[in-house]
Amino acid sequence: MEDSNNHIPREECGIVGLYNIPDAANMAYLGAYALQHRGQESAGIVTSNGSRLTRYAGMGKVTEVFSTDILRELKGSLAIAHNRYSTTGASFLGNAQPLRFESRLGTFALAHNGNLTNAHVLRKQLEREGSIFQTTVDSEVISHLMVKSGESDFTNALIYALRKIKGAFSLVIMNENTLYALRDPNGFRPLVMGKKEDGFAFASESCALDIIDAEFTRDVKPGELIRIKDGVVESMFPFEEVRESLCIFEFIYFARPDSQIFRKSVYEVRLQLGRNLAKEHPADADIVIAVPDSSVAAAIGFAEESGIPYQAGLIRSHYIGRTFIEPDQRIRDFGARIKYNPIPFVVSGKRVVVVDDSIMRGTTQKKIVGMLRRAGAKEIHVRISAAPTRHACYYGIDIPSPTELIASAHSVEQITSFLRVDSMGYLSEEGMISAAGTERVYCTACFNGRYPVPLEELQGVPYSNKKEQDE
Repeated sequence: MEDSNNHIPREECGIVGLYNIPDAANMAYLGAYALQHRGQESAGIVTSNGSRLTRYAGMGKVTEVFSTDILRELKGSLAIAHNRYSTTGASFLGNAQPLRFESRLGTFALAHNGNLTNAHVLRKQLEREGSIFQTTVDSEVISHLMVKSGESDFTNALIYALRKIKGAFSLVIMNENTLYALRDPNGFRPLVMGKKEDGFAFASESCALDIIDAEFTRDVKPGELIRIKDGVVESMFPFEEVRESLCIFEFIYFARPDSQIFRKSVYEVRLQLGRNLAKEHPADADIVIAVPDSSVAAAIGFAEESGIPYQAGLIRSHYIGRTFIEPDQRIRDFGARIKYNPIPFVVSGKRVVVVDDSIMRGTTQKKIVGMLRRAGAKEIHVRISAAPTRHACYYGIDIPSPTELIASAHSVEQITSFLRVDSMGYLSEEGMISAAGTERVYCTACFNGRYPVPLEELQGVPYSNKKEQDE
């Protein structure tokens, strides 16, 4: 995965919800920590002791935002947590989630993973009606819709709001004594449910349940709203049923390999992606290496299917942050080198298959190829465990615009020449779906431009994309 500066598709958020869990703040902290890969801009936790909601949020990673003293002040056995990468709304403290509201419905808080495709339309309408927004995030429209619903019952007000919004949304919402968890009817973003003694836990991925010793029980279903109050779990389906559209990029790149989402092991799917890739684009080579970390399982799958041994030819630094040292211009490919470094012992004199999970602009991949050449690689054959990414995502993933995506305007032959590699191959869409499982329906809009939720209400959507919506 291209991962230098802003040349990668970014995940939108990670969310956690806990009900009747002792030391809920500490458990929410651990759950958010396990989901740190889904967002590093801000982190927040809201807790309830049964009568009062307490919120703390800050800019940065979970370990940078929270301290023992802060967590000690967040009392109660009910909590929600959030890691943020902004897809709608600028990155500053006022936009950090969970959002907390004081209203005629009482005090409540919400954390959102996804992107509302009609948020700006709803916001303009609400502002004309007198609503005053405190943030620029799309999630805030939900609270204003609830308050303006005319409903006095909190659940009914929430359902009213949910039926107004469109797009991708996995949500955890809480008031003083109730926890709600839900997924949009398409099921774009994952949300799983777990059990911990007499309590319940929800999270974007099962790895967040593992870290707090909660037992994974099932996915929250597309279009399902779960309410837990007074220890009673209720399941509702307030939306009209639509065709599910699970985000296949969760399997390809975003989710942690030790997670289970969409009823599948992420690691198992990535192995199969690599196996399918080897069948579709075999290579005559000596070793297979991965661009770590998200491509490792696919590379192992490629090696298993092809019979070519897998080696760790690239090492990734896990301590990347902003450097205050300006690099000397003589340090070639500094942006890529600060993250990756080849092992000459492994690649020198070898015909190397490099497995990566996607290519966006192609610039980082080209720099990696240059480093491998200088380390002595005899041949380089790039294999991508996904189809060419040609279109933007409007459902919560910050993918560069089509004009910036190398595959949107260039053939495989042209990309091969640009990267200066001996060969390259992308996995087909059919190969991706086969690996993920044909029993489910996946959103592949970033590959083929067929958008399962209408985009007419989005500002700035290219006309070409509008024409390609999936009917």
